[in-house]
Amino acid sequence: MNIDPKDPRLTAYALGELESEDERIEIEKALDGSEELTQIVAQIGQTAALMTEELQKEPSPGLAPKHQQRIESELQGPGGFFSLHVGKWAFGGALAAAACLIFAAVLTPNLLQSKSDGNTVFQRFRQEFNALSSLSSPSDERLTEEADPNTDFGNRRYQAEQTGALVRNEDSEMVAQIEEPAAASKLRKTGPESQPAAPSAPAAGMVGGEIRESAQVGRSRADMQAPSERGAGSYSDSSSKLPNREAETPAVVADARPLDIPAPDFNTEAYDRIEDNPFLEVSQNPLSTFSIDVDTASYANVRRFLQRGTLPPKDAVRIEEMLNYFSYDYPVPSGEGPFSASVEVAQAPWALEHRLVRIGLKGKEVAMEDRPSSNLVFLLDVSGSMRPSNKLPLLKKAMRLLVDRLGEKDRVAIVVYAGASGLVLPSTSADQKERILAALENLEAGGSTNGGSGIRLAYQSAVSHFISGGINRVILATDGDFNVGTTNQGDLTRLIEDNARSGVFLTVLGFGMGNYKDSTLEKLADMGNGNYAYIDNINEARKVLVDEINSTLITIAKDVKIQIEFNPLQVSAYRLIGYENRLLRQEDFNDDTKDAGEIGAGHTVTVFYEIVPAGRGLSIPGVDPLKYQTPMGTTEVAQSGELLTLKLRYKQPDGQTSRLLEFPVRDADQAYSQASQDFKFAAAVASFGMILRESPYKGNGTLAAVLELAQEGKGSDPHGYRGEFLELVKLARALSSESRPTR
Repeated sequence: MNIDPKDPRLTAYALGELESEDERIEIEKALDGSEELTQIVAQIGQTAALMTEELQKEPSPGLAPKHQQRIESELQGPGGFFSLHVGKWAFGGALAAAACLIFAAVLTPNLLQSKSDGNTVFQRFRQEFNALSSLSSPSDERLTEEADPNTDFGNRRYQAEQTGALVRNEDSEMVAQIEEPAAASKLRKTGPESQPAAPSAPAAGMVGGEIRESAQVGRSRADMQAPSERGAGSYSDSSSKLPNREAETPAVVADARPLDIPAPDFNTEAYDRIEDNPFLEVSQNPLSTFSIDVDTASYANVRRFLQRGTLPPKDAVRIEEMLNYFSYDYPVPSGEGPFSASVEVAQAPWALEHRLVRIGLKGKEVAMEDRPSSNLVFLLDVSGSMRPSNKLPLLKKAMRLLVDRLGEKDRVAIVVYAGASGLVLPSTSADQKERILAALENLEAGGSTNGGSGIRLAYQSAVSHFISGGINRVILATDGDFNVGTTNQGDLTRLIEDNARSGVFLTVLGFGMGNYKDSTLEKLADMGNGNYAYIDNINEARKVLVDEINSTLITIAKDVKIQIEFNPLQVSAYRLIGYENRLLRQEDFNDDTKDAGEIGAGHTVTVFYEIVPAGRGLSIPGVDPLKYQTPMGTTEVAQSGELLTLKLRYKQPDGQTSRLLEFPVRDADQAYSQASQDFKFAAAVASFGMILRESPYKGNGTLAAVLELAQEGKGSDPHGYRGEFLELVKLARALSSESRPTR
């Protein structure tokens, strides 16, 4: 299939903005057969990522002393905050609009042709922008011009959207929380009652006392609309129409000096540090114990980085979540058990002298007609950080997909949180789709983020409508950027853990980029008997909330733990690949008070151990011989030839006592070439993760080898997920130093 290298869909694909499934499939098929197109997509993403990086380095100009004094005096005067800024908005908007035109003129042709080096493109953009911004700033008279009294109410409504949650509901009047300057601080709202508002953090874009525009890479055309289209002095009466916040974000220019691009907010993503599990000697550590994990967020997040032209941070790569993003053809459960267990052993493709043990769990399927009644609470972040198109707008689309799958036996409530939290929609039968969808559509973003308050309210709603024997779940959708209220991670996780004991489970859906707090969201899902997915586009939303709705909503087993006992006569050393933050003490396996992961209906769980056969040398730091005891000997069973014993513990979703399953495993000396397709594909995913993490245990693995292994294991691929993985490997190759195609 031929696609013109100048086809704008390549740019949309590289920036993650191609929403049509058919177009995505067409592009990926074209990429599969063209190194040139693959390189073009990688260069587009690289240039966008470079702009992000360079913009972040730019200094933020401070506020001039005379303007500081002017602001302080104006805040005490009758004109207040808004009279000071009306004139400045027009000038800042014009400057921003011109910057957008420069961006389009300088960068777009190079993106489509992918001919220019990213640094050259960015330097041209910065030179043109600084030349423009060297114009004189508005005069002092302009800075102090009075606002039209007729527009003051509209201005205050605009400010309300910057500092508080703004929600329109068909059943109630609009309520906005606004925090005015300290000299005249009071709560303004249009509803019948007044409630104290939590102190509000500065709105998104407020830096050092100035209102600044934030730069974003890959914004939609609507997002890039120039704020100067109104023209100076044409700020219209807003009492009947709210201004467009994305199009009207004001900018400040100080002291008639060249305006450097302000430092944006989007480089504050948070990931917990991951240290690869090391090889352990069986003689010293015969048991390996950990909790299962069915989260998939890491894979979608890694995809987002690669499709935007940059390699992901090492700590964003959690190999277990990449493995479990895919389903595998494991045996279906038989009998009363909630899941089956299977084991396959073959050569490790990155270290042929080692053996690779794959453990696969398969949860029982639940037909849609057999799905229990559900009591769902959507807990939605509508704070100011959720404005971008890949956050709240995408969140709304995702929730609409889920609502469309619900019926009369399901109930939905909607709780929102920003500076304060509120119940937007009380628990409502899902057959009232128009009412639910209208409540979703009326949500708008604004204010700081008090996540703890919203979590409490959501669980209160879920508990008050609890369905015995049904699905009771809070679905939290956020970027994780909690910045007021209960923000300490320890307090948040304890709050979630306490509420999880009520029988209400948690699903966490992460959105957006830049200020994304992955580490917080993973902890919340872990403590809430839940699962965690990252939604980077509408196709991922469809996968999680439509195609895999039962896996997402229905828990078939909780507190699932795995413990492996290795036979020292067969295994010298072993290493668990991934699951670094799921490790348990060996005593925790039999302790039913210790929390562990959950399995949803139809879920597959994949685990890899790399083992060193007995008699093979491996350099592992040891300890001095014990002075008071000798190493324990082996039992008769060790002579049986068993490689290891797999033990699993789990509880029923409403149970308190665990059940034990036990499986002995032998090694049939299977070569890698004889392994199943699922084994080969999963091994390719594990190797890919180790390479992205620059793991010291990646062995001889290369991206070229990953591509070959994944192609061998691709199989039928009914949903195209494995084919997409192949494209991601190609993008990673184009971005890495391993292999760059010559042009």
